[in-house]
Amino acid sequence: QVQLVESGGGSVQAGGSLRLSCAASGYTRSIYCMGWFRQAPGKEREGVATIPSNGGRIYYADSVKGRFTISQDNAKNTLYLQMNSLNPEDTAMYYCAVDKWQTACSGGYCYCTPQDSRYNNWGQGTQVTVSS
Repeated sequence: QVQLVESGGGSVQAGGSLRLSCAASGYTRSIYCMGWFRQAPGKEREGVATIPSNGGRIYYADSVKGRFTISQDNAKNTLYLQMNSLNPEDTAMYYCAVDKWQTACSGGYCYCTPQDSRYNNWGQGTQVTVSS
């Protein structure tokens, strides 16, 4: 049984930083995709960043490029999201997810899909609130 547990959310002022963690267990595929997603009130869930288990190409949503960094520690089975220069538009519930290798491509660049409907294993989420 796959279990994902997020932590690290909280309330910060604009310009601040947070580091989210996602401890994963029970996923047995050798190659897979993991990602961070977020959902703000009244909005659809969106893919923030994805990373393959083999350390390949990383995807970032345009809204977070240059500010967020996704990484993983395979020895600890933990996924991270370092978030810098936070702004109020980043306020949302953040979720991590994992599923089999599924790619999306744009301009010849292929990466783990950021489409949330392609992921079947989700954590409970951690709230991030950024005040101005």
